[in-house]
Amino acid sequence: QVQMVESGGGSVQAGDSLKLSCVASGDTEITRAMGWFRQVPGKEREFVGDIGWNTGHTNYADSVKDRFILSRDWGQRTVWLQMNSLQPEDTAVYICAATVHYFSANSRDYQWWGQGTPVTVSS
Repeated sequence: QVQMVESGGGSVQAGDSLKLSCVASGDTEITRAMGWFRQVPGKEREFVGDIGWNTGHTNYADSVKDRFILSRDWGQRTVWLQMNSLQPEDTAVYICAATVHYFSANSRDYQWWGQGTPVTVSS
């Protein structure tokens, strides 16, 4: 089993930045990538981006490309999501997930999920 704990969410104004953290524990050696998703009540979970543990290769959703940046530190089992130029439409619960795949934008490919951290962006 793999456990994730997210932190760093909060309430900000449009144009501000936030940096989310996700710390993984447990059988992390079996994971190959970490992803971030976000969810708004009544809507489907949306892919934000993912990063490979070994390669550091990243993929981003078009909606956040050029604004959000993923990074990771295997030694700390930590993944960060730097979110810049936040907009009201970025308001959601941001959820970290782990997968045995090298990369995927499909939530069904992720086996372990954190509880999420809420982000609210006001205009």
